[in-house]
Amino acid sequence: MPCLAKNQNSGITTSFICIHKKHGHIAPVCNNQMMNKQFILIFCLMGLLAIQVKAQISEKGKITGKIIDEHKNPFGYATINLLKAADSTFIKGSSSNDKGTFTLDAPEGSYIFSISVMGYLKIVKGPYSIKADQKVFSLGDIQLTPAAQQLAGVSIVYRKPLIERQVDKTVLNIENSSIAAGNTALEILQKAPGVSVGQNGLISLKGKQGVTIMLDGKPTYLSGEDLTNLLNATQGSEIKTIELITNPSSKYDAAGTAGIINIRMKRNKNFGTNGSVALGAGYGKFAKENGDVTINHREAKLNVFANLSYNHNERWLDNDITRINNTVTDPTYFTQTGRTIGQRYNTNYKAGLDYFINSRNTLGFAVNGNSGNANDNGNVLTLIGNRPMTTDSVVRANNTATARNRNITYNLNYKGVLDTLGQEINMDMDYSVYNRDRLDSYNNFFSNAAGLTTGPADIFRNFTPAKVRIWAVKADYTYSITKDLKFNAGLKSSYVKTDNNSIFQNFLNNNWQADNLNSNHFIYSENINAAYGSVQQEFKNTTVQLGLRAEQTNSNGNSLTSQSVVASHYLNLFPSVFINHVLSTNNEVGFSYSRRIDRPDYASLNPFIKFVDLYTYAVGNPYLRPQFTNSFELSYAYNKTFNVTFGYNHTNDVISQVVTTDTVRKTLYNTPQNIARYTSFDFNFDAPVTITSWWTTNNSLTAFYGRFSSPDLLGMPYSSGRVVFSFNTIQTVMLTPTMDLEVSGRYRTRGLEGTFTIQSQHRLDAGISKSLLSKKLNFKFAVDDLLNSWKLVTNSTLPSQNYNNYVKAESRIARLTCSYRFGSNNIKAARQHQKSSDEEQNRVRP
Repeated sequence: MPCLAKNQNSGITTSFICIHKKHGHIAPVCNNQMMNKQFILIFCLMGLLAIQVKAQISEKGKITGKIIDEHKNPFGYATINLLKAADSTFIKGSSSNDKGTFTLDAPEGSYIFSISVMGYLKIVKGPYSIKADQKVFSLGDIQLTPAAQQLAGVSIVYRKPLIERQVDKTVLNIENSSIAAGNTALEILQKAPGVSVGQNGLISLKGKQGVTIMLDGKPTYLSGEDLTNLLNATQGSEIKTIELITNPSSKYDAAGTAGIINIRMKRNKNFGTNGSVALGAGYGKFAKENGDVTINHREAKLNVFANLSYNHNERWLDNDITRINNTVTDPTYFTQTGRTIGQRYNTNYKAGLDYFINSRNTLGFAVNGNSGNANDNGNVLTLIGNRPMTTDSVVRANNTATARNRNITYNLNYKGVLDTLGQEINMDMDYSVYNRDRLDSYNNFFSNAAGLTTGPADIFRNFTPAKVRIWAVKADYTYSITKDLKFNAGLKSSYVKTDNNSIFQNFLNNNWQADNLNSNHFIYSENINAAYGSVQQEFKNTTVQLGLRAEQTNSNGNSLTSQSVVASHYLNLFPSVFINHVLSTNNEVGFSYSRRIDRPDYASLNPFIKFVDLYTYAVGNPYLRPQFTNSFELSYAYNKTFNVTFGYNHTNDVISQVVTTDTVRKTLYNTPQNIARYTSFDFNFDAPVTITSWWTTNNSLTAFYGRFSSPDLLGMPYSSGRVVFSFNTIQTVMLTPTMDLEVSGRYRTRGLEGTFTIQSQHRLDAGISKSLLSKKLNFKFAVDDLLNSWKLVTNSTLPSQNYNNYVKAESRIARLTCSYRFGSNNIKAARQHQKSSDEEQNRVRP
């Protein structure tokens, strides 16, 4: 520990680190006047200690060996544990180096040791006795045996279930699912149990908004349209698993009141080169196509990987609104019908390398990015009348939009294993750049019911360039104090700057003229500094983890146009508790608690006007406050298969979109607001059932009750709640060892979101997959939304509002995908690590 000693002459405080060994512990010694004597004493003690250590080392024995695989090639980085022979008590751990060799030091005694490698049978050797006359044991080559064997001509086929329930998360094994073929990450999430994807890509988990999206454990830092673009650009062929984490620990960023959805991409497995190529095509009303190329090369010291994917998606979207502009003297009825044809061209790329300095230190670099272009062409017909079913005037609009997105992230990372007991440090540095240019053009033409022109056209456009820069650095430290007690700690700091411009122009007198009234220039900066610590203790039948995270936030929103600044500074603590208890062999119970935060996404803070059409638009809110949630969850698992959870969540200052009618302008607009609080209860039951050896099912039932309430919303108290049921089922039939049929269905009852209800939703998907050439060549055919039933219908819950919104996108799509894997099938995976800028990227949107 540091000891401060103040120099009496200069007034300067000097820090000395002084230690001595007393009763086997480190203790501080602080005495400035005796410093010289203490230095002499310390050097003497260090000399005695060195002699003692040397003597101890000379008394130790050694156990050496070399680990090889089934092909007799050296196998590096296998886990080796040294145990007492008497009671199998853990003594120390180690791993083989890149040449497969290992050395274990041990004092006199009797020992056994075990070798554990995923995909191979566990090996136990011993006992071996270290004695004065026998100090070295050379075990020679130790050959690993693959866990899967072919016995007596019978093929043993192991298939991971599509849905796996673990103690702290739900895992969807997407890699071999035929339904995922040709779909994007966003489309796959629409089928995940407990996940809802609303209009504009808004994602909720178990009825709760505020989900943090991560890729390979790294936050995307995106939200809104930018997040939708990224998920639409991520192909299902690239995805290995999707993890649903409803109550994250203190190690994760405190952002995301609904939890975390972590999308893990495919990785390869021994030395050599391999890769895959995939091509896909789909058709609904319009054609779609996608392609993907992945390659991985692994040597003893170096792993290099790269991926390139392309996706072209053309779809139609219907958006119909019926509403009444309620005034006593002049009620006005609007009926709007619109169809937009949109095209998306996305290219995703990533590349990187891991350099294994030695068996304990690894340095890595990665770059990933997305390049996308979008074109939308929409036609909107608005009928206006002073009575129902009558038309006094008509507005015909042709609205177009073009957008260009360029995103890239650079990551430098380091992993160091400090000893054989599990002590390690991980460090990441990130720099991310997001650039978006978008141009929306609105062309409105007015006529009466007979089609005669009643006034000049209203033509305007909106150019919205945006630039986001993110810098982030983090460090995580893990230390196993004992075999059963683990300590984790970490630090993180991030800085984000967004520069958003909204430039409006009106077409008047055959010229484009600036519209300064609606234009705006907004710059937002934010710095978050965080520290966390957690301890995990394993008892005989109980595991307890306690954690605490502190986050200090500094933000500044500056509207250059209106010369208004909104600044905030706050420090928050986020505790977490996890307890898991094994009642018996087949029965486990658990409890978890965490406090989390959702900061407003960057676009919601922008005081911009964004038009959907002439009478419908959105407005940002620079005065939004973060929302805080306390989450509690009880769980029960039977036979590690059937799972039941009960959850309770309470959110203060909940951020929600509030749809409002401007009775003067007769327009409908929405703006994000803090609506006091949200309380929810949820129940989830998961039942994977094996009907026969060739027919398995995964079934999930979720029920939740959510209530929004506010003492003052639009001038009056507001309270609304509803019970929602959601049921998912996935049926998998193994037609042959190389052919699967998969059918999934989903139903969700009427729900509530802020100030509007969502009508019931249902869909049915099916797919079939066939493997050839020892499963290197795969064909998958799937049809999404067989009944063409997936749509979004919303209605206002506010007494003063009267509107209905119907949104239907092209959803019944047939897809055919072909993929081929080449090279070695046993390439070791590139090292998984988390970036430091994940949470910030989740909040980037236009």
